[in-house]
Amino acid sequence: MWMTTFARFGLPALQRSASAMACRTLTAACHRPQPASLAALPSRRTSPQHRGQHTLGSASIPMAHHSVRHVRALDEERMMEVEWECGGHSLYPFTWLRDNCQCPLCTLQSAQARTLLLCDLDIHTGVDVVEVTNDNKVSIVWPDQHISVFDADWLKKRCFSPAARRAMQEELFLNEHHYWDSKLHIPTADYQEVLHDDKAALAWLLALRRVGIVYLKGAPAVQGQVARLAERIGYLRLTFYGHTWQVQDKPMANNVAYTSEKLSLHTDYPALQFAPGVQFLHCINQAATGGESEVVDGFHMAELLRREDPEAFQALASLRVDFTDTGTDYCDFMLQSKKCIIDVDENGRVVRINLNNATRDSVLDLPLHQVQPFYRGLKAFYDIMNQPDNVVAYSMQPGDIVTFDNWRLLHGRRSYTSSPDRLRHLEGAYLDWDEVMSRLRILRSAVQAGM
Repeated sequence: MWMTTFARFGLPALQRSASAMACRTLTAACHRPQPASLAALPSRRTSPQHRGQHTLGSASIPMAHHSVRHVRALDEERMMEVEWECGGHSLYPFTWLRDNCQCPLCTLQSAQARTLLLCDLDIHTGVDVVEVTNDNKVSIVWPDQHISVFDADWLKKRCFSPAARRAMQEELFLNEHHYWDSKLHIPTADYQEVLHDDKAALAWLLALRRVGIVYLKGAPAVQGQVARLAERIGYLRLTFYGHTWQVQDKPMANNVAYTSEKLSLHTDYPALQFAPGVQFLHCINQAATGGESEVVDGFHMAELLRREDPEAFQALASLRVDFTDTGTDYCDFMLQSKKCIIDVDENGRVVRINLNNATRDSVLDLPLHQVQPFYRGLKAFYDIMNQPDNVVAYSMQPGDIVTFDNWRLLHGRRSYTSSPDRLRHLEGAYLDWDEVMSRLRILRSAVQAGM
């Protein structure tokens, strides 16, 4: 039964708890994962630049409860200052406090949604009284005599200091990634445990977010398992290839994946304006020979490119190129998109890779003088990705499911030969990161509440 109580914020105790859960439910299997006894993972937190990361490493942090020593209004600055018992001070703007009043008149508690209308908010408001209540809450009386009461822990988590803001964003989005190369031991979990045990499911999703790939073993070797796994999270992403799709040799194939030829390292579906965030692939039957899968950590490769060839990185992170996909499957389609090969955020951090050699369009909407720099950058990126030290290869067997971050990992496949009794067959499906992160936060809150 799915959880029905949604928590708005994940608990800090599980902010870095990947290994705390994973040590009980994930095993590390090098290259082609093998069943093994569950092993504890290291408790140290590794740098995101670490190469050859084998497993997750981050310790749980005890839940902190904060007490207010003193509170005062800084009328000239129009801020409230909180002095904490544990030391330190936090500042909160009057406008923000009034905007986020938690009383039933201003917040719909059942939905944790603001009902105070912006047109009713005085963005220049002052305060009449601020004080600490007997139960360690902060009470504010506004000029119109409206009263707001704030919990100390609630305020502490929303402190405006740079460190507190970074901690909150990490808790909400788990943006710290553990980079890896060919030495990766792919985190591995049991399919049935993930379906039926919240701690196992949480460990799976934490590892998927941190490492970018998790192997599940023990699924029935029949169609329908990727859909069943998706129901553990929410729902599948429907695309022009259907809710699920069958990777098999097909005459007049409408996708290069539906052939037996080698597939170069790529991300799926950059021809969509919003590419799927997570991909599942379930092996129902493997080829007689060949067909090994290959993956690289695209974020790590992009950072290596930035370090070794800044000009190439800049070209791929700034030049938008065209992708296309045309055909008929679930329905007929004719897709076009424009994207940078490497997407970075406002801080320059790599957040997405968009690269598929098969669907990169012959239309190249670039000035002539930028064409050669683009190709040079693209070739440099592929050269780094294809270095043996950076590639993890594994062979899927019937019942294996690989789950991975399609915004981060580039995956490929070696050519293969099937025989009449060994026809290669994988079933695939997509989800979006919104659904995955939603389920992760719910599981995190539920598991924390049960500790």
